[in-house]
Amino acid sequence: MQGLVDTHAHLDELENLGPAIERAKRAGVAAVISMGQDLASNSQTFKLVSAYPGFIYPAIGLHPCSLGNMSPRVLDENIAFIRDNLQRAVALGEVGLDYDKRVLKGVGKDQQKDVLKSLLKLAVESDKPVSFHSRYAWKDSLRIVRETGVRRLVFHWYTGFSSTLAELIEGGYYISATPAAEYHDEHRRAIREAPAERLLLETDCPVYYGREEKYRSEPADMLRSLKAAAAVKGIDQVELSRIARDNTTRLFGI
Repeated sequence: MQGLVDTHAHLDELENLGPAIERAKRAGVAAVISMGQDLASNSQTFKLVSAYPGFIYPAIGLHPCSLGNMSPRVLDENIAFIRDNLQRAVALGEVGLDYDKRVLKGVGKDQQKDVLKSLLKLAVESDKPVSFHSRYAWKDSLRIVRETGVRRLVFHWYTGFSSTLAELIEGGYYISATPAAEYHDEHRRAIREAPAERLLLETDCPVYYGREEKYRSEPADMLRSLKAAAAVKGIDQVELSRIARDNTTRLFGI
């Protein structure tokens, strides 16, 4: 399979990146969008782009899980870096809301929403697409996205309500399929219900996947995302890879 784009990865967290990229290329991966999560991660992402031009593309953001115990001064520094460098990136990401109880112990919903609105405003001003994290926060996420006027966005690794999915598809937004499509019921349902023309592929590497036997993902696992999503959709893998690539170009311009 040729021309696959991993639309959401965290390459700054991968050890032995060089061999992983070679394996990805052999698997038919043509490009990877590497997501930033905070100031250090964003800075490292730009360094990776310089090391692998034309293969790694940068997205810079501030993950809600990074907000816990972050001082106002450090928060301002993070947002300022994104504001000053977003034009150099293909997208704002990873940003969003996370209502997992473990995350909420460190950063409340109101603070997450306030930060998110500030970040989405930057995306609107810069006319950049957004890679969005929405764990257990699907309704609030869609409401804020609409309120801030974001036009181009993917709800990555979507596992939320069918009703919210229908609304976000109607709004012109995308969802993405990960290797969890091999086994995760809610993720499989979302992939099944979303039109192929609103579906992207990703790995979110180096996340661990699997149930009985876990593995740490890397960009070469795009083949698992593709195979699982194609099976769920009942679409030929070659055809889905073409559709997903067209969707990626439409959203991210690569």
